[in-house]
Amino acid sequence: MKQISTIALSAVFLMTTGCASIVSKSSWPITINSVPDNAKISITDKKGIEIYNGQTPATLKLKSGSGFFGKARYQVKFEKEGYQSRTLPVEFKLNGWYIGNLVFGGLLGFLIIDPATGAMYRLETNYLNETLVKNNTTASAENQEQLKVYGINEIPQEWKDHLVKL
Repeated sequence: MKQISTIALSAVFLMTTGCASIVSKSSWPITINSVPDNAKISITDKKGIEIYNGQTPATLKLKSGSGFFGKARYQVKFEKEGYQSRTLPVEFKLNGWYIGNLVFGGLLGFLIIDPATGAMYRLETNYLNETLVKNNTTASAENQEQLKVYGINEIPQEWKDHLVKL
């Protein structure tokens, strides 16, 4: 009798809650690093609202939902003096546990709870590592060594005498 009561209570619990909400979560940790470190980072949501401002390395939690049935999207902007700024997206994808609502009969979880809490989505990557490129705007292009690629018809005739066939 106790086993039947336990199974019945478990079934009612699963039918009235969301599978992803039970097994998973709606906020996900992300670690953000840069080379060089101590770069300024700012994170904005899909509405352009800044939700975080700090320096690398950083570890924080990002919400996976953005309204009812809305998937969160973020932009991480890296800035450091002497380096080119860089902006990278942070994306979420469908959480496999969300489909568990169909298997375990959680229609309420499938249509209301997981979409409302954002648990139906999960973070695509837990780590964001970015190598910043030095900013060369202070040096003139004439004083820098450059690698150029020429077509055979673009090079002077005197260079052609030194070509080696591979």
